[in-house]
Amino acid sequence: MPDDIPFMPATRLVALYRGGQLSPVEVIEHTLRRLETYEGAINAFVLYDPETALAMARASEARWQRSEPKGLLDGVPVALKDTVLTRGWPRLLGSRTISANQSWDEDSPVTARLRREGAVFFGKTTTPEFGWKPVTDSPLTGVTRNPWDLERTPGGSSGGSAAAVLAGICPLAVGTDAGGSIRIPAAFCGIVGLKPTFGRVAVYPPSAFGDVAHVGPMSRTVEDAAIMLDAIKGPDSRDWHSLPDDDIAYRNQVREGSLRGKHIALSPTLGFAEPIPAVREAFERAVRVFAELGAVVEPADPFRESPLPVFQTLALGAFWGLLRAQTPEAIALMDPGLVELCRRGEAVTQEQYVNAVAQRTTLGQALRQFFDRFDLLLSPTMPIPAAYADPREDELPNPNNFTSWMPYTSPFNLTKNPSCSIPCGFGDGLPIGLMVTGQLYNDLAVLQACRAYEEATGTCWPTPELAGCLDRIARPADAAVKAKIPASRSL
Repeated sequence: MPDDIPFMPATRLVALYRGGQLSPVEVIEHTLRRLETYEGAINAFVLYDPETALAMARASEARWQRSEPKGLLDGVPVALKDTVLTRGWPRLLGSRTISANQSWDEDSPVTARLRREGAVFFGKTTTPEFGWKPVTDSPLTGVTRNPWDLERTPGGSSGGSAAAVLAGICPLAVGTDAGGSIRIPAAFCGIVGLKPTFGRVAVYPPSAFGDVAHVGPMSRTVEDAAIMLDAIKGPDSRDWHSLPDDDIAYRNQVREGSLRGKHIALSPTLGFAEPIPAVREAFERAVRVFAELGAVVEPADPFRESPLPVFQTLALGAFWGLLRAQTPEAIALMDPGLVELCRRGEAVTQEQYVNAVAQRTTLGQALRQFFDRFDLLLSPTMPIPAAYADPREDELPNPNNFTSWMPYTSPFNLTKNPSCSIPCGFGDGLPIGLMVTGQLYNDLAVLQACRAYEEATGTCWPTPELAGCLDRIARPADAAVKAKIPASRSL
């Protein structure tokens, strides 16, 4: 049993807690040991706090012994992305411009709800500075690496969360997604990443990116994504965009329903960008599974041209606002690439911005009508497997040319639709992601389709050996890791 703990789904952990066959303390001890083993190689955490984690696990153990679990995830380790507020821990956003030495006495909605459901917090995961790009490196924490291949990125901006889940450090992690930041890492790491309908999960503090920013679950199984969505969804008065609770128990209904007769659009290019051959082949194999499950699958492109220019114009306005809020001293500490992008925002004219807002409205209307014809849309999550983690001089996908290899995810931030990435194959030894996008507000249909595919294919990909990571870990192994323990543990 202990040998299986690192890769047990959250749903399985809860079942074993309930039966008295496993303890939350045993599980968090595995979590902490695994983090200390691999953190020096993958660099997925900005901080971790063993003392708090063990205290929370002991409290959970006591509740289970009394047969009084606190909630859906009592005793389950959950990694928190360092874009969410957590009482007692700093929120640094991958930036050296934010002082850790201040009062941290508030939880974001997602953190508060996970705490309410009994989740065990043990650390916060890395993000690029202010979540600005689809790879995870920052002036604060350096480069986060993909456990499948340490030369590759886990994606971004939720790259630390994805790497932690993939490496078996934890079964669940919080991700945020303003242009693909959950789904890109999910695809690059071969895990499940759900961007719910905008507003399904309340966001606070508000994102610099405004109403394209989502919070959602990252996991190794669809059922785990469903139970985590149950735990974190719902309104919060601090987020005026947040939706009323839909009263759906996703964990109970994710296995229900059938794909038989569902009208599903397939689009390997989304109408504007061709994936590499390995991705297209994996996508076409996945589509055949949906057809075999009884779906009516029809080629149909939702877009005539790339919506990326619309997204970029709106994002540049947000970036310019971000830079204006900084002092000259703070700007000198920031990622130069982020500063350059922010300064480009100053050149966006009022006319360009207003036109982009109007184009977004037209885009949303067109996609809403597209989904009058279809229940779901299948497409690749990314046109490539994982890009390189470090800047390169050549044209291979890397942090220097990321705008050329992230075309598919941001359109569904503009339109607010639920969209989930699940693994569907491998290319060059790296995972390939399938993106399942649904009608606005129909998160359940997306999760049910992903679960049906997962069950039909047995999608539980081999875990990366990680043995090669050990060569990259400084000795003693936990020296660098322990430097990340926060001064305050007042959770």
